[in-house]
Amino acid sequence: MSTSRFQRVRAVELADWLQAHPDALILDAREERHHAQGHMAGSLRLDGRNHERLLMREARSRPVFIYCYHGNASQTYADMFVDFGFEQVADLVGGWDAWQKSGPAPHPASSAQTEEAQLVPGFLLDWLKGHDFQDAHTSGQHGNTPLMEAAWRGETAIVQALLELGADLLAVNGDGNNALWLACVSNDPALVIMLAQAGVPIDHVNATGATSLMYAASSSKPDIVRVLLALGADPLIQTQDDFSALDMAADLACLQLLRAATRAATKAVA
Repeated sequence: MSTSRFQRVRAVELADWLQAHPDALILDAREERHHAQGHMAGSLRLDGRNHERLLMREARSRPVFIYCYHGNASQTYADMFVDFGFEQVADLVGGWDAWQKSGPAPHPASSAQTEEAQLVPGFLLDWLKGHDFQDAHTSGQHGNTPLMEAAWRGETAIVQALLELGADLLAVNGDGNNALWLACVSNDPALVIMLAQAGVPIDHVNATGATSLMYAASSSKPDIVRVLLALGADPLIQTQDDFSALDMAADLACLQLLRAATRAATKAVA
């Protein structure tokens, strides 16, 4: 069954739909604890902290599939994505409950997590427990993931272990900041390089429109500014108030680095 605005996919049709849309953005609109217990492989939890970012930054041509508990909230979210111009939007009739009862073809991620738990090194298990994390992927206080927490604390060995376990590189916390931003807070250039090379977006914009480069410039962290620029950070990005990293430079060293980078970037796009 379908509507004129978005497609409604039944549980028995889901495997075929996912196979036909391998690049689909799969969104789980359930609570975080239920998502942690089990979710569709590759799904991203959808909530009030990230829906605006997804609506504004995902390509409108990318297929979107949304599921919730029983297929009610997913329809509201589907309408929202349609309103924002997404061309292919679908939701799951009956939600997670119906999918589980139908005997889902792709197994819930909880099965993979059980296997993964056997591979988590002891020192990481101790660290996770010591910082009140349920596992290597579930967010904790303020929406910070274990990767963000470790980056903020400058704990390189923990960051490396989490990356090897496939930590979510695109996750953001309640302020819209990613793990790279938290590494900048720790003022550890090597850690910033590690996360950027792993694939954490270097030009990610947080809830206020600020980038890691802007934070480093405004916090008088010239070593971080230098590393970010060397990694390709864009100095021309502006906040919602039209301020660039150069405008935010809080000391002479950052100012000089950003002046040179801004001139070069401006010439390149001219």
